[in-house]
Amino acid sequence: MQPVLIPHTPEDLAEIIASAASRKQTISLGGANTKRRMAGPILPADITISTTSLNRVLCYEPRDLTISVEAGLRWSELTRMLAGNAQMIPLDPPFAENATVGGVVASNASGPRRRIYGSARDLVIGMKFATLAGKIVQSGGMVVKNVAGLDMGKLMIGSFGTLAAIAVVNFKLIPQPSLERSFLLAFPSLAGAISARDAILQSVLQPAALDILSPPLTAHLGRQGYALAVRATGNTASIDRYEKEMAGIGSGVALDGADQDSLWRYIQNFTERFLDSHPDGAMVRVSCTLKELEQVLSSTEAAAIARGGSGVVYAHFANSVAAAEWAREGARRGWKAVVEFCPESQKERLELWPAPGGDFDVMQKVKLMFDPDQLLNRGRLYRRL
Repeated sequence: MQPVLIPHTPEDLAEIIASAASRKQTISLGGANTKRRMAGPILPADITISTTSLNRVLCYEPRDLTISVEAGLRWSELTRMLAGNAQMIPLDPPFAENATVGGVVASNASGPRRRIYGSARDLVIGMKFATLAGKIVQSGGMVVKNVAGLDMGKLMIGSFGTLAAIAVVNFKLIPQPSLERSFLLAFPSLAGAISARDAILQSVLQPAALDILSPPLTAHLGRQGYALAVRATGNTASIDRYEKEMAGIGSGVALDGADQDSLWRYIQNFTERFLDSHPDGAMVRVSCTLKELEQVLSSTEAAAIARGGSGVVYAHFANSVAAAEWAREGARRGWKAVVEFCPESQKERLELWPAPGGDFDVMQKVKLMFDPDQLLNRGRLYRRL
């Protein structure tokens, strides 16, 4: 078994990677490995690198709403530190308690509040990454608006470490809202939940999160049928407006404080709990238009969470083969489907990414620019790269 190399500085990371590359050694790169079941297989490699000791906060400017941290810092530690100043990075990634900053960014993980705050590509303002040539490349900076030149750091987001090693990430910060209230509305049918979703999107309301939950999920919340989870933020007047509007849209409950936090933790952590309780379980992510959302949800009885305002569905299957079949059928219908999580033992036999799309040729060319010898995190991008 190969020893795990643990760099303590970005310079150490660059030196280790360059040394391996000069010997044409294959490299497995990771952090806390909370998402081993995500994306493609973790193939055997000549050397393994862990970024967990790159865990410093390099620069934090609360007044400027910016922070720079190393990639191995735990996401939960970062979140708790920012909360002390009533600030946040509202990505809401799964596996947040133990995941590292680098892992969250490299997997482009996000959660319910993506609708209003965006993904990592919207919240990352700068980055340093180590290339196989041993260089530390800086992209972006520490200002919220940086328009000088090509932001190469964006290529690292969602690349699963197949291009280079993320060493440092700079984020823009968001002030925590002064007031929040959530609403959980119940509907006997999917059509009712979609109709309520449409009514909210067509109104003046702009909720931070708007999730549709399928019956297998609502059952765990002590409810039946479909549910619409709405997260409202603002001042007292705007929250009162939500109260009135929600009463006219559907029946349900309003949640504050611990009850509200519990609901969104349940949604954020559902994938982790589901996979822990289903050894052969898998999760399929489908991206579609808002109009197609009803068709996607109605095509499966799996436990599903749908981002009602952004058109992303996360469907959870107890059987990984069934998940891959549904993803393949979704791709035939024109949906962007990928088996996002499944057991490591199944990754070689299942088609994880049935239809990569027209831009895949560009992705392959970028891979060859950064890693011409195919050394880094081989196959981690859903076994395509």
